[in-house]
Amino acid sequence: MKREIHKRTPQEKEKILLGIQSLGVTVGCRKYNISKTLYYYWLDHYNAHGIEGLEDRRAKDMSAQLKRLEKENRLLKELLAEKELEAKMKDELLKKKFAQWEKKEK
Repeated sequence: MKREIHKRTPQEKEKILLGIQSLGVTVGCRKYNISKTLYYYWLDHYNAHGIEGLEDRRAKDMSAQLKRLEKENRLLKELLAEKELEAKMKDELLKKKFAQWEKKEK
């Protein structure tokens, strides 16, 4: 008996997860013809990442996502450096102003 591979969409997987939760794991897995291991694998990914976690990643090239995340990370680091520089400049200006005010009071 040859086992067939079913490619399911994330929406189908979500419906299966919800159906199994209402029926119970054993009965639901039999009904949808999936293993308990696969159910729990899908459930973990669904709980961690939502419907995006249920996408089929076998055929996807992860380099595009990695590049996008690296770009986002670089931009965030630049923003952080800019904010730190602004805060440092404000601190220096305040120190100068306080020094001037102290001189005037004397």
